Amino acid sequence: MSIFKIVGYKPKAITFFKTAFTHRSMNIKNEEGHTINYERLEFLGDAMLSSVIAHHLYVEVPSGDEGYLTKMRSKVVSREHLNELGKELNLIDLVESKIPKGQFGDNIHGNLFEALVGAIFLDKGYKQCEDFIYKRVIVPYVDIEKLEGKVISYKSLLIEWCQKEKKTFNYNVYEDTGNDDIRHFSVKLSINNKIVAKARATSKKKAEEKVSKRAYFVFQNQISKNI
Repeated sequence: MSIFKIVGYKPKAITFFKTAFTHRSMNIKNEEGHTINYERLEFLGDAMLSSVIAHHLYVEVPSGDEGYLTKMRSKVVSREHLNELGKELNLIDLVESKIPKGQFGDNIHGNLFEALVGAIFLDKGYKQCEDFIYKRVIVPYVDIEKLEGKVISYKSLLIEWCQKEKKTFNYNVYEDTGNDDIRHFSVKLSINNKIVAKARATSKKKAEEKVSKRAYFVFQNQISKNI
């Protein structure tokens, strides 16, 4: 898919978009000696997404306090959701990199989406950037009722519930490579000294979130009443 089809207009300065899809492994520098890659645009795009979505929620939910609005915005701009948006647009196909694309983790997709938003802002300004975010993020995905029920982190939710209910919990994480080429970690989650779920993933964080999700569904009815 071309940049024109993705952003919906003909870019004024294509260099912003070339930068948005340049990985640091290319080791490119400009005339001033500054490194050229998408990471600075990623920072800018993250700020733009937060700003536009915060304004939308502020207008749409006049009864929401600061904590509620912050939590709702976090659900929209969660790393998981941004990764999905990047994958949907196949942004990784546009990346210039010396690293094989198959070796990138999932977060590359969300990083590129943020960089793209940053490039649009620099190229056409706030209004065009806002229009893009509305078209690609807010209109198709920001449903207030659905967002209220969306869980960002099962681990955080489970820990909060355990603390409220004065239950002890323990994540026993250990390396479990087995016959896999990629390193894996296994985790056993115990609540009140009883193992309630097990999981395995390529990082400790992913394994803990995975096991927490499994445990959540074990205690879903109880958690829903207390959180």
